[in-house]
Amino acid sequence: MTQQEPASRRVSGRVKWFDPAKGFGFIIGDDGAGDILLHANVLRNFGQGSVADNARITVTVQVTGRGAQAVEVLEILPPEGDATPPIEDLGEADMAMIMALPLEPARVKWFDKGKGFGFANVFARPEDVFIHIEVLRRSGFADLAPGEAVGLRVIEGKRGRMAAQVTAWESGLRDGK
Repeated sequence: MTQQEPASRRVSGRVKWFDPAKGFGFIIGDDGAGDILLHANVLRNFGQGSVADNARITVTVQVTGRGAQAVEVLEILPPEGDATPPIEDLGEADMAMIMALPLEPARVKWFDKGKGFGFANVFARPEDVFIHIEVLRRSGFADLAPGEAVGLRVIEGKRGRMAAQVTAWESGLRDGK
């Protein structure tokens, strides 16, 4: 064997920033060893096209000649210490109530980050599901692309069906529900 693969290690940290248009961002590891490159392809392999700034993330990292790079995303958790007010349309729903809802497979119809909302179509259902930017951010995403497959936990809001949580579809499959 003439060339060894770089050793990999598991690192937990937070997302410093991620720009889907540029196709990359950086993670700050809890170990303080410096920035870790997070490429869009690695994030897509986890099933997400974006990730919210300050989201907690666990990745497998390899150090190459160009620095530390994430090679696999293992877990993404929404940003901690959320001081934003509750979303009025979610009413009294707490996280335990939301997690008890079924995970519904859906495709993003459109999402406009500037407007702060968008819509998705749940498979085999005729009505759209409204997705608010704060629900998206609290779910650990920064943006959604048209056609992106997601899992939604949906409530009946004042104006119809509304996403209470958004997950990467692949992570929903891994979690078993």
